[in-house]
Amino acid sequence: MGRNRRTYSAHTLKAISLFATQIKIARKKQRWSEMELAERAGTSRSTIRQIEKGSPTTELGLYFEIASLLGIALFDADDNRLNTLHDNLSLQLALLPKRISSESSEVFDDF
Repeated sequence: MGRNRRTYSAHTLKAISLFATQIKIARKKQRWSEMELAERAGTSRSTIRQIEKGSPTTELGLYFEIASLLGIALFDADDNRLNTLHDNLSLQLALLPKRISSESSEVFDDF
C-alpha cells in the first residue's frame, strides 16, 4: 500500500527553510558538528541533516528542541513574557466553543 505524499504551500516551505537556515547558522557559530548536535538532541546525524535542509516531514518538536539547544529564541526571548502569552492564549481559548460543528442547513443566497 503506497503512502500518500503531503504537499506544502510555497509559504510553508519558505518558512521551514528560513528556520532550518537559522539552525544551521547557530550550530556553526557554536562550532558544533552535526554529530555533536545530534548527541545533545538525542537524535541521529541524518536527522540533523534533514532539519538543516528544511525537511517538512521532520518532527516539529525536534526542530524546537534543537533551536532551544542552540539558543534560538522561539516566539519571545523572555520566559516570563512567553508564560504570559501562553496564559493569555489559554484564556482566549477558554472563551471559545469547545466544539465546532458545521451546520448542514442550506444557505439562502438568491437575492
